[in-house]
Amino acid sequence: MNEDTTQNLPFPVNPVLPQTFDANKVIQFQCRKGIACWNACCSNIDISLTPYDILRLKLRFEISSGAFLQQYTLPYEMEQGSIAGVKLRPIANGSACQFMTPQGCSVYEDRPTACRYYPLALLSLRRQDEAADSTSYALVEEPHCLGHREERSITVADYRKEQGLDDYDELARGWRQLILKKKSSGPSIGKPSKRSLELFFMVCYDLDRFSEFVASAGFRQLYDLPAQELKDILCDDIALMQFGFRFLRQVLFGEETIALSKEAADQRRLQRMVKNQRLETEAAARRAMEQDEMHDDSDD
Repeated sequence: MNEDTTQNLPFPVNPVLPQTFDANKVIQFQCRKGIACWNACCSNIDISLTPYDILRLKLRFEISSGAFLQQYTLPYEMEQGSIAGVKLRPIANGSACQFMTPQGCSVYEDRPTACRYYPLALLSLRRQDEAADSTSYALVEEPHCLGHREERSITVADYRKEQGLDDYDELARGWRQLILKKKSSGPSIGKPSKRSLELFFMVCYDLDRFSEFVASAGFRQLYDLPAQELKDILCDDIALMQFGFRFLRQVLFGEETIALSKEAADQRRLQRMVKNQRLETEAAARRAMEQDEMHDDSDD
């Protein structure tokens, strides 16, 4: 597509090129201090955060996850009426990143996953009939970015290693799998309740509040976690985050890997029995009504 044709389009051009590839792909790119477009990508941000991004940044600032969310982020719906994501909040009355300085990123060592990936896009896909998700990549080429003109070739795998993405991807895998599972399940699991949406947000993004929830007497009454496992979870933010993904798989999708206490399990069995009896009674009433209608028609 030539430049004139692009300028005449009535809609913005998508900077993500349609071709996807694996980690062996060689790209030409380098971002460095002194390049003419320095800080351009940080001047107009749209950066989604993973739970691990939030964990790293709240630890860097030595504040609670709740305080970090309030000061530095904005929530958004990934799909209408569905689970929420979190984005970096730009500067007041502007579009630039709050962490941008003339020298570059002020939180570079703890910069978010999306910043590390640029100019790559990570594409995760999970089909309904598949147990695991698949990963591929795409290239993002924006007009302002001159890094593509730099004479440096590097494979996607080496670029990911250079940017420290192995740990970031591994520690966000459980969160991405939750999102993919929700999208691949579609209407089969029904519309999430307000309670489940709030629970997803707290567990994934407000880790300190989730810690208080796990440490509460109510949680211990409901779930039968070994004392040492509970202690280990509450003493390690990463372990707590990973436990949270496991907890959400159980709550949202019924993957029961966390044992219920005997009292809670008995209560759940009773609730299921009452529900099944109610459904059977309603079905019997419908059948009786249909038979009565059939008899009435035959009498006519």
